[in-house]
Amino acid sequence: MRPEVLGPTVDEQTRCVHYRTPLDIVAIRFACCGRYYPCHLCHDQTADHPSRPWPPGAGGQRAVLCGACWTELTVTQYVGAGSCPACAAPFNPGCARHHSLYFG
Repeated sequence: MRPEVLGPTVDEQTRCVHYRTPLDIVAIRFACCGRYYPCHLCHDQTADHPSRPWPPGAGGQRAVLCGACWTELTVTQYVGAGSCPACAAPFNPGCARHHSLYFG
């Protein structure tokens, strides 16, 4: 069974109204609620609480969902990866600019 991805998604690969290029295929499980959202803006618009990043040392947490193959990746597997280690689908390198919003 696929994890539920909340927020204004626009397709089956977890793209949202904010980020929808061919490379925007990840959803993040937020530390504050344990729920997947396509991006921080989707969380901010639809959750009933403020977002909180994963704390330092949470590299083993499964917190990233590849929208191409629906594999759940750990923070460590995702951060710095240019593509999904399970299916090789490329990730958007620009997402690294937002890592501090998701990972402490």
